Amino acid sequence: MAIRVGILGCGRMSRHHAKRILEHPDAELAALCDVDTGLIERWVEENLQESLAGAPAPPAYDDAAAMYREAALDAVLISTPHTAHFEHGKQAIAAGCHVFMEKPMVTDTGQARELERLVAASGRILVVGYNTPSTPSFRYLRELVRAGTLGKLELVDGFLSQNWRINTTGTWRQDPALSGGGQAYDSGSHLLNSVVWTVESSPERVFAFMDNQGTPVDINSVFVVRFANGVMASITVSGNCASDGAGLVFIFENGRVEIDGWTGSWIRVYGADGEIEPDLPGGAAAPIVSFIDAVLGRAEPASSPRNGVVYSELMDAVYASAASGAPASPPG
Repeated sequence: MAIRVGILGCGRMSRHHAKRILEHPDAELAALCDVDTGLIERWVEENLQESLAGAPAPPAYDDAAAMYREAALDAVLISTPHTAHFEHGKQAIAAGCHVFMEKPMVTDTGQARELERLVAASGRILVVGYNTPSTPSFRYLRELVRAGTLGKLELVDGFLSQNWRINTTGTWRQDPALSGGGQAYDSGSHLLNSVVWTVESSPERVFAFMDNQGTPVDINSVFVVRFANGVMASITVSGNCASDGAGLVFIFENGRVEIDGWTGSWIRVYGADGEIEPDLPGGAAAPIVSFIDAVLGRAEPASSPRNGVVYSELMDAVYASAASGAPASPPG
């Protein structure tokens, strides 16, 4: 029996997920919801006609409560502005749905911890739609860290560059009331989650600098992090670069790993005697496909509310440090 999936928030990112839901043999795109049903009609026309292959579009709602009440959903994909995620996530869990939450999970550590508690009490699955946790390269890397194959992980260095400032001008992503922050909270969250998902430790101390480039939100940022397990990281996030790129280097006692921090599309492993050919696990899947398989009991969830909590701890400390000009720790 196919699981019934709804989408809350029919914007740019949700179209990619919707196509994969329609292609999945054991999933049904059962409902669409946004504040404007006319917007949904245009979104379907522009993005889903080929995937629907003549089938009728799912019913459209402009009220999430009505969608949950009438559509008999098993799961929901939430792709709304960042600061709405907490309330939308609580509503979905209360309605008995498994949740695929577009990144970031929420924009406040207290909200992240509360949502983690609610998910645990519900018995439902919540994953955050990051690019890398379901990729073979990052699954390989995390097991390398856990097993100590290259010795202790000591340092991480990384960067992300995008033309984000120009590409998001005039959108909600540059409105702090809706976005919660700028490039570091938006595209930067993919790179940063790649770090915290692999390190598996809460941040202990952060020192950050940010430059808004004349906008209401951060565009460029640089920060260093000391995690509770002793790993130290230095991160550069650029939102004002015409050349897109992302890379991470994980430095161990006995080697290093260089990896694509954005999509996990490449990995290079080096030991004391030179480059090592990694034995990557199989089962690569898009984040929404991995989520569907987890709901069906075929796979472990690629991420969890714990990832959302640690990322919120990191970002609260980053913004506190940037505002004060001094090192900061996550909220207690």
